Amino acid sequence: MLGPQCCENPPVLNPLSGSGHVEKLGGLDVYVSGSPDSNKCVLLVSDIYGYEAPNLRALADKVAASGFYVVVPDYFYGDPYDPSHQDRPVPVWIKDHSPDKGFEDTKPVLEAIKNKGITAIGAAGMCWGGKVVVELSKEELIQAAVLLHPTYVTVDDIKDVKVPIAILGAENDFLTPPALVKQFEEILASKPEVGSYVKIFPNVSHGWTTRYDINDPEAVKAAEEAHKEMLDWFVTYVQ
Repeated sequence: MLGPQCCENPPVLNPLSGSGHVEKLGGLDVYVSGSPDSNKCVLLVSDIYGYEAPNLRALADKVAASGFYVVVPDYFYGDPYDPSHQDRPVPVWIKDHSPDKGFEDTKPVLEAIKNKGITAIGAAGMCWGGKVVVELSKEELIQAAVLLHPTYVTVDDIKDVKVPIAILGAENDFLTPPALVKQFEEILASKPEVGSYVKIFPNVSHGWTTRYDINDPEAVKAAEEAHKEMLDWFVTYVQ
């Protein structure tokens, strides 16, 4: 389920942020960064605040600088969660924007990416997006996965993962607490045919990889450490 931590530190959305651009892909508006001539793609699946979050787009640009074509879809069709709309709290908003719907919406996006000549795709999901990415992993629609402080992901989901997966959890996370992340780790350890990496980052909270304060050096450092782990995973497995 989604809880208060999912809503903490909301970003100030900016449709002009990032060095990439917005286009249509597979029926969705997407922010894209990097060379479309690359044969490697990373799909970034946002949290409930969507694809106009500046820190998320900065991460996309960072991944693109390592040679990937990066795609960040607008899964919410211009309707990201807005905490100022008190008559539409998360339990109401999520009825229109379930991760299951996000998973289905991803399929035509992946086909459109492949039609560009891209042969290997990795996907990373934050919070809400973690559930989308784990579903992609279960269906082997991607070559590698990274979950960053995911929500909705269950033990049964992890049992069915079929592609190399890294899980980056937070020490302070009521949604996917360290005890649950440890369960994920134990399950993956029993699946040697699936490459896996699990890490719980100390002294950080749910959302730390994208909803950090850019003026807080410690918060930036913690986020960048997770970004490096994610990028290293994709460099290894998205070939």
